[in-house]
Amino acid sequence: MAAGANDPGGKPTTGYGAGSVDTVISVEDVVREVQKIAEEGPSAGELAALANDDPFLSIDTLCAGYGKMEILHDFHLHVAKGQSLCLIGPNGAGKSTVLHSIFGFTNIFSGAITTDGTEKRDVTRLSSSEKLKSAGIAYILQDKSVFPDMTVEENLWMGGYLMPDPADARRAAERVFEKYDRLAARRRHPAKVLSGGERRLLEISRALVMNPEVLLVDEPSIGLEPRFIDMVFEILDDLQRGEGKTIVMVEQNAKKGLEFADIGYVLVSGRLAMAGPGKTLLENPEVGRLFLGG
Repeated sequence: MAAGANDPGGKPTTGYGAGSVDTVISVEDVVREVQKIAEEGPSAGELAALANDDPFLSIDTLCAGYGKMEILHDFHLHVAKGQSLCLIGPNGAGKSTVLHSIFGFTNIFSGAITTDGTEKRDVTRLSSSEKLKSAGIAYILQDKSVFPDMTVEENLWMGGYLMPDPADARRAAERVFEKYDRLAARRRHPAKVLSGGERRLLEISRALVMNPEVLLVDEPSIGLEPRFIDMVFEILDDLQRGEGKTIVMVEQNAKKGLEFADIGYVLVSGRLAMAGPGKTLLENPEVGRLFLGG
């Protein structure tokens, strides 16, 4: 296809991520290209330095997957308290599997997941509910995880289902309403009448009821109009910069994710191929060609 060619509908051809590109690159070609760029991947020292040599959440030599199938191979991740990290890569690279493994949705074959920095609390084998309740790790699902026929208020109460007293969940929900007027104004409305952006805000807010330290955010922009995408990233930025939350994110809009994140990781075939500051990866011509549409 010639440079600047359009599709039959007259729209610029787009590749992985966002923006106009000269050629369409298949997932298989992306995998081959990334493997050429970084055959060995970043060193342990490089990953530690990105987390300021003081990681709060760490994954070490993790092999994990579903059933007997291994998806992640000797995977490492380090992120400091109050940092954000965005995982990008082609479809099937294992990005969401990283989040699933941290939260307890996969089979862990080997390796370790630890939190609390120097205290090194091993949370590898904890259940999802234990990770939320005692380890302060919350998972914000990819899409459509609200209870549509329940009110906004009731959805927030559900975020505190692990609290020993329902009154605690209600008090925590009130704190969320104080933070987000937009939700407070719709507290008695069924969740199904909310806009896409408001539903995403509700999903994030429900995770905040347990006051987690780590937020695992899966595809925050998926299915949203541009104006709501900006709103969601502003909310996440406030949670990180204003409240000190640690955020590990998978984002299909690679450009938006790397603009937001302190650290960017590029995954391919279940392995870490590249890592660096988000803005540095954003400026990397090879990353741009393969993932950012230019």
